[in-house]
Formats: sequence, structure tokens, C-alpha cells
Amino acid sequence: MTAQTFTDTERRTTLAGLLIVFLLSALDQTVVSTAMPRIIAELNGLTLYSWVTTAYLLTSTVMVPIWGKLGDIYGRKPVLLAGIAIFLAGSWLSGLSGEFGAVLGMSGMVQLIVFRALQGIGGGALFTTAFAIIADLYPPRERGKFAGIFGSVFGLASVLGPLIGGYFTDHGTVHLGGHLIAGWRWVFYVNLPLSLLSLFMILVKMPPLEHRRSGAVDYLGAILLVAAFVPLLLALSQGGHDFAWSSPQALGLFAFAAAALALFLYAETKVSNPLLPLRLFANRVFATANLAGFLISMAFLGVVTFLPLYMQLGLGVNATTSGLAILPLMGGLIVSSTGAGQLVSKTGRYKPLMIAGAVLLLVGIGLLTRVTAHTTLPDLCWRMAIVGLGLGPGQSLFNLATQNAVEVRDIGVATSSNQFFRQIGSTIGVALFGALLTHRLATEGQGFDLGSLQGLALKATAQGAARHADPVLAQALTHAITGVFAAGLLVIAAGLVVIFLIPELPLRSRQPGPEPVLEKEAV
Repeated sequence: MTAQTFTDTERRTTLAGLLIVFLLSALDQTVVSTAMPRIIAELNGLTLYSWVTTAYLLTSTVMVPIWGKLGDIYGRKPVLLAGIAIFLAGSWLSGLSGEFGAVLGMSGMVQLIVFRALQGIGGGALFTTAFAIIADLYPPRERGKFAGIFGSVFGLASVLGPLIGGYFTDHGTVHLGGHLIAGWRWVFYVNLPLSLLSLFMILVKMPPLEHRRSGAVDYLGAILLVAAFVPLLLALSQGGHDFAWSSPQALGLFAFAAAALALFLYAETKVSNPLLPLRLFANRVFATANLAGFLISMAFLGVVTFLPLYMQLGLGVNATTSGLAILPLMGGLIVSSTGAGQLVSKTGRYKPLMIAGAVLLLVGIGLLTRVTAHTTLPDLCWRMAIVGLGLGPGQSLFNLATQNAVEVRDIGVATSSNQFFRQIGSTIGVALFGALLTHRLATEGQGFDLGSLQGLALKATAQGAARHADPVLAQALTHAITGVFAAGLLVIAAGLVVIFLIPELPLRSRQPGPEPVLEKEAV
């Protein structure tokens, strides 16, 4: 393999296009949530509420390693272009869902679920390919600062997503040519101009990155991976809501997932070009960094998901205020993610920052276990700011350590594996901590459960006004929520132990191969 040369302009233009792509993917995970009450009202789809999110989650998660492998074989640029095109089509069709009534026997809500799944197929390519392209363009030592910027974009999207979704839902309804376009549809249509801009920039300005390796796609491995994780994610996301954990449906899904996973692992030892080379798990950095990312993501999303519920029904604030109250958490994440990236580029060391982030996260979640039904919003906000500061380094450094530890030919699959394990960790965290919350509410003996609480939260959102928290409900919920935070502490502590086990390798200050000669161009 010979090192490619890239001009400064090529790098800057490609970076700008990737930031747009990354923002698109990150926004789409948060922008829909505030529009959902209006969507289910207009499409008459309350019973299918969770499937709009689950469909995107399923397809985007299982496609991450597949896209990573395709990028290794066929090159990053065509894979990224294909991902953006599929995401663009899914966004457009999601916005059209139900506009023309039933189509092919599918109601508007079913159409939205199908098109969100299509969106997820493309979305799976955006995250993993963007990080892999950064690895192609920049050496690990220089890569840290850009990884920090991407982590900040993710935090920014987490803040802007709910606000953009709420704004378009409330104020976006327009009449065009005598036709009414509901405001919530712009939540999906807003992706179109950004997707087209990123398509143009990448198609015209991005240099053709060389193929990393030859070989056929491991189609058997891809099918078995989908067969393993779709039932697992279905069981985790729907268990405890649509059916009990001990029900035949849940047990059957878990058993099917376990059998398919065993077959996948066996198949990967027999093919010449596996989807996920099991030899990578012999690399201690790869194995420990992915495990740490899994645990930190599990604790983070499992805790943060239920914070708005606590604020709305425990403290009695309205939905808009609870959304704005998350700003200190995301602000802390943006500051620490960017700062960690800059420090890594200057010092060449990532492990101390990983440890510091996990310790701060441990302190922040520990402070959240002390909240009560009488905690003030400012008191909660400074605690969440510490949580955000702890989260920042993990947004990019686990991936950076993994990329630095593997051979260049494996950067795509290493990047996608890191993203894959983090998404699986997030899903498991939400499911398990949700089950814990439900159990603790049941043991309170007040007759509350997670479903009724979410119903109350939706009602409060629809009313658009602050709710005076019921003292009994607030007390029961706060007790349950602090139990969830305590469980999060245990998971983060386990993640901190794993971080200590990650070997710290020197960051390469240049790309492998002959020293590239960069052409300097005028800005």
C-alpha cells in the first residue's frame, strides 16, 4: 500500500462535508422525539408509537459493521455516497407518510415505520464512514482534535434536535398550492437540502480514497449478524412494554438471537474475508476499548433517557423547560469533547483523559443519586453539567485508540465495530434501566408503572404547560429514578476498571507508508 497525498483544500472541503453528514445522522436520532405526539395523533398510530424509533435503531445498528466492511473493500467514497442517497430517500418518503392515505395496504403509521427503517439503513453508513474517512486523511496524533470536533457536533445535535423538532411541529404547518403540509413533516424534509449539499461536496470535492483490500463481501456473515441482532434489539426495546420479559415472545427472540450469534461466530472463522475478523479481539486495545465504550454508552443513555421524565413528573416542570434544562449537560459534553481532542493532539496521550472522563462521570451520576422531589432546577443543572464534562472524552477517544491500534486495512471494520458496540450498549442500557424503573415503581406499591408515567408525560407535553407535580407520584418516581442512577454508577465503575486495562500505545504522528508530500494551496 502506498500513502495517498491530499491537498489542504481537499482535506478542508472533505471535513466540511463530513461534518454535515455527521450532523444529519446525529440530528435524526433526536429531532423526531418532540414531534411524535403530533405524528401519532395525525396518523392514528398510538399502538405503534415505539416502532418509529425502534425501526431506525434496528436497521442503523445492524448495518454499521456491514457498511464498515464495504468501505474497506470498495472504498469510503462510494459507500458514503450510497449511504447519503439512501438516507435522503428515506427522509423524503418519511415526510410523505400518510399524505396520500393507505398505500399497498399500509396505513400512514406503517408507512412511516417502513421508511424510517430505510432511513436507518443509510444512517448506519454516515457515522462509521465519516470517522473512517478522517482516519484515512489524518494520522492518529492529528486526528484527536478532529475527533473532538465531531463529538461536539454530536452534543450540539442533541441540543438542537428536540428544539428544531418542536419548532417545526408547532409552527411549520403551511399551505402550498391549496395543499396543507403538516408541520411535523418538515422534521424529515429538513434533511433534504443538507443531504443534497453534502452529496455535492463529497461527489465533487472529496478525493477518491484508495481501496484498502480486495475480496468479496461476507454475505453469510451479514445475514447471520442481522438474524442475531434484530431479534435481540426487538426483545430489548419491546420487552417490558409490548410483552413481558418472561413471555414466550421474549424468550423466543433471545433464543433465536443466541443461536444466530453462535452461527455467526462460527461462520466468521471459516470465510476468507470475514465481516468482523475475530482475530481483532486478540488485540487488547480493540477488545478493551470496545468493551469500555459499550459500558459507558449503556450507563449514559440508560440514565439520561429518564431525566426528562424526572423533571416533568418529579419536579413538575413543562416539557420545553425540561428540554432546555439538558443544555448544561450537553454544554459540558461539547467543552470536554473539544478540549480532550486538542489535548490528545498536543500530548499524544489519550488514556489519562479517558480515566478523567470516567471519574467525572462517576462523580456526576453519584450526585444525581442524591436528588429528591424537592431538588431545584438550578441544583439539578450543575449536577448534569458535571455528567456532561465526564461524557465528552468518551465521544471520540475510544474510537481513536481503536483506530490507532489496528492495521490500516482494518480501520473501517474497527471504526464500525466501535460504533456498533456503543449503539448496542445504548439500547441495552435503555431497556434494562427501564425495566429497573418499572420494578422499583411496582415495589413502591402506588400502582404506577412506566407506561402510565410516559402517558402522563405525553399529556403534559400536549398541554404545553407546567404540571403541578402530584406529591405521591413525585416521591415514588424520584425514589425509582435514583435507583436507576445508582445502577448506572455500578456500570460506570465497571467501565472505569476496563479503561484502566486499555494499553496506551503511542499515537502515530503520520500515516503508514511513505511520508506523504502535501501540496500547500492558498486559502
